[in-house]
Amino acid sequence: MISHQMKDASNTPTQACGHTLLLACAFLVTPWVTGAEPEATDPAAMHVLPGFNVELLYSVPRDQQGSWVSMCHDDKGRLIVSDQDGGLYRITPPALGSKDPTRVESIDLDIGHAQGLVYAWGHLYAVTNSKAHKGRGLYRVKDTDGDDRFDEVTLLKKFPEEGGEHGPHAVIVGPDQASLYVIVGNQTTLVDHQKTRPTPVWGEDLLLPRIYGNGFMRGTLAPRGWIAKTDPEGATWEIIATGFRNEYDAAFNRHGELFTYDADMEWDVNTPWYRPTRVCMVPSGAEFGWRNGSGKWPDYYPDSLPPVVDIGPGSPTGVCFGYGARFPEKYQNAFYINDWSYGKLYAVHLRPDGAAYSAHVEEFITGSPLPLTDMVINPKDGAMYFAIGGRRTKSALYRVTYEGRESTVPAPLMTGGEDQRAIRRHLESFHGRQDPQAVPTALPYLGHTDRYLRFAARIALEHQPAASWQELVFSETNLQSRLTGLLALTRVGSPELKPRLLEALNALSWNTLSREQQLDYLRVYSLTFIRMGEPSDPEREAALATLNPLFPTQDRFQNVELCQLLCYLQSPEAAAKSVLLLEGAPSQEEQIDYAKSMRLLRTGWTEDLQKRYFAWFVKAAAYRGGASFRKFVDAIKNDALSMLNDGQKVAMKDILEAEPSIQSPLEAIAARSFVKEWSASELQRALSTSLKKGRDFDKGRKVFGEAACFSCHRFDGEGGALGPDLTSAAGKFSPLDLLESILEPSKVVSDQYAPSVFTMENGDTVTGRVINLGSDNITVNVNMFDPNGNVGVDRKKVVSIEPSKISMMPEGLLNMLEKDEIMDLLAYVLSRGDRNHPMFQ
Repeated sequence: MISHQMKDASNTPTQACGHTLLLACAFLVTPWVTGAEPEATDPAAMHVLPGFNVELLYSVPRDQQGSWVSMCHDDKGRLIVSDQDGGLYRITPPALGSKDPTRVESIDLDIGHAQGLVYAWGHLYAVTNSKAHKGRGLYRVKDTDGDDRFDEVTLLKKFPEEGGEHGPHAVIVGPDQASLYVIVGNQTTLVDHQKTRPTPVWGEDLLLPRIYGNGFMRGTLAPRGWIAKTDPEGATWEIIATGFRNEYDAAFNRHGELFTYDADMEWDVNTPWYRPTRVCMVPSGAEFGWRNGSGKWPDYYPDSLPPVVDIGPGSPTGVCFGYGARFPEKYQNAFYINDWSYGKLYAVHLRPDGAAYSAHVEEFITGSPLPLTDMVINPKDGAMYFAIGGRRTKSALYRVTYEGRESTVPAPLMTGGEDQRAIRRHLESFHGRQDPQAVPTALPYLGHTDRYLRFAARIALEHQPAASWQELVFSETNLQSRLTGLLALTRVGSPELKPRLLEALNALSWNTLSREQQLDYLRVYSLTFIRMGEPSDPEREAALATLNPLFPTQDRFQNVELCQLLCYLQSPEAAAKSVLLLEGAPSQEEQIDYAKSMRLLRTGWTEDLQKRYFAWFVKAAAYRGGASFRKFVDAIKNDALSMLNDGQKVAMKDILEAEPSIQSPLEAIAARSFVKEWSASELQRALSTSLKKGRDFDKGRKVFGEAACFSCHRFDGEGGALGPDLTSAAGKFSPLDLLESILEPSKVVSDQYAPSVFTMENGDTVTGRVINLGSDNITVNVNMFDPNGNVGVDRKKVVSIEPSKISMMPEGLLNMLEKDEIMDLLAYVLSRGDRNHPMFQ
């Protein structure tokens, strides 16, 4: 039942009732009170979009009410929240404009530790992620006698006991208003289920053995990170999608499409398999390719789906759409996502794009510290409510309202993409079941230009007996249809089909395929061996005759896939070609890809090639990355050493025992000869003429690496994560703006990447970016060139936090470059990595 004792904000030592601020201001100094429990972050210390108002409603006493991590609203506009390690509370917020206190009631039942809450059909549903109560599972909480007090708890479905912070999370109501969707991270195996929309042929699907770093979740195999659908009684279960790392929450838009915000693995930063936090649309049957260690699939694999948009490093928590908010139309339609570690609440603006969506992202609310956990739009007052807390950090409840001049009338339904979505859903209707109409319906869409339609058609096909459609695939003349159909056969076809699959692949002409189709082709080739077994000697020779002439290409990702395939096939040509690519690759990510594939290559080596290959490990000692980075590189080297005999080790003793030259990226560029202290005005004259045509793509990419840009910035799927992703810079900056931001990085410091200055009791200061929070400790990165360059700050000894006016990006990075190199660099960034851009013609 709900306790009769009510606490209100006026009775807590950290109450801030009615504190509001119309925020169109800058990021202000954060007051910090030393002592046993810090104050809740003041709204005045947050940066909020102009016109929006943030109000601190309640500062949670940690010792009595814990740290809140999930939230929902009931049919009366009250909020229900859960302590991560304790019970549930019901909150009655004051009316808008009122100075009444916030009322907080304890729900005195054997239920809590909930990471997901939703109120539906007059009941409360909770997903618990703890061994408390009756263990991890989906619970229903009822008011059986109508007295407005919950009095009954029922465990509807017990989940597998694996869990932790990557276990069961959110529960939401489906768009049919008659079902529930449960969101679960990658530490929990699939729940017992009656149906699955992804084709149930789970596999790691890795051509070469993976490597592990620090070993987190070592041995965890697919399928992990899943979303399932169930009924209000929790009786029947259907798997909707898999392949996430740790998606904490999800929400449906008004088109009935599901979206989530998935986590990165921060230990992977600066490796080729690092995947930033990302917003994903989750259609029926989706697979997103998370695998442990180095096994994460790249976005271009056709047997998976890509994100709608990458966000960057962070720690995803609650999400919601802005429907029902008394906000301007743009913000009613926004998809809001919380980043716990960096203290950022983003507004993701989606727009229909074929059968799916594209997006752009803006910061809605930011603060430091601001460990965001969950948020809801309350239909009773049209306000957004968000909570901070988690991991026993200071918790508080806030309300966001709009006080600007734009209209807040309910937004109309967003239009666009209706026909494509209708086709996709018709194809999805065949997922998880056999139907004689599935094959004739799906086949025409295997070759569609829309990746989501091809994916939906292939999953529909894979749920039908392969014998009913395999001959149609082998006789298909459309190149894309043929590739998609062959992909399906590698997954569900009989192993006896391997010779025919290889014959079909060898018969395709590489030059008739688009770049995307060429990547599909290489993935299908790999899957044929992964799923159907190693090649026979004749099959190997035929494959080498086909693939050797293709390698290398001008495409970085095609080269990675070809290198992997040829090393798997033990091509005598692979060593010489791959070492050249290793030595010439501008980014450490690309270099690691080649080094990883070559580590188990036994053929084609000369003493010179072996020395050049192992010399790379001396160079790589200076590279920096996440917490697992060094162990990944060491694992590659150890595997490669296992391929050497004693005589080879003696011949390379000097290289194998060489002392690494530990040189930071800044020291590396500083070692170049000084050219000139360039000014924007001096280079501006060249921008109007030098960027029109005649630039060199490969030199631009090389300079991007040599100027240490890859160390901090992600670009076209590779690079660091501590600076902004520059892939979309062309859509945000003019050539002059981009040039000035490089020459004078502190002229305008982005709130998203601005460091914070922590002033301590003893007068010391620590400057860096907050990357993680604990109950009494803040982890701060103090070196953007080293993702693992972190220090701990004792929050009880912090006097104040304020934004730094100095960028963490150093000045003078262009002073070691010639003018043509600068122009090639700018062209490379402004082209978004497209070597066919007119600037390179």
